[in-house]
Amino acid sequence: MDLRSELVAPAVPTARLEEISREIERISELARRGERAGAEDAVKAFNDKTGHRYALLDFVDYGGWRSLEDFAREAARPAWPKVPDITRDELVELVRRILTADPEADYYTRLLEVNVPHPRVIDMIFHPPAELLNASAEDIVDAALRYRAIVV
Repeated sequence: MDLRSELVAPAVPTARLEEISREIERISELARRGERAGAEDAVKAFNDKTGHRYALLDFVDYGGWRSLEDFAREAARPAWPKVPDITRDELVELVRRILTADPEADYYTRLLEVNVPHPRVIDMIFHPPAELLNASAEDIVDAALRYRAIVV
């Protein structure tokens, strides 16, 4: 299934990736040198500029689980890509792409998290409860859409 433009991971210009990469490395270096106050101020400015909610630890430990380029690409893209009229079929396609390790799976994961009510939808894919072991993308989406928060 082709995704409409609102759901396709936006391209990030090389110059923007380089700018954000430099800032990530600068913040990481501030933290490594023990300049905590300066690093925390830089993280706040970074978050204000990108719309994300990164913590200092994200800059210190990013290399352990993703590349600088992946981190910069994520930061350059919308932090909370809400698509109000997303359909069930589109959500199913996102889950399929995540399950097949699509090169843009990280972006599709963010889209899924933002556009379904279940707070742990990604766990339903990678760490499913017994009833969702070996479930189809359709079953995962249906379970995520059935979720209703308990209001106290």
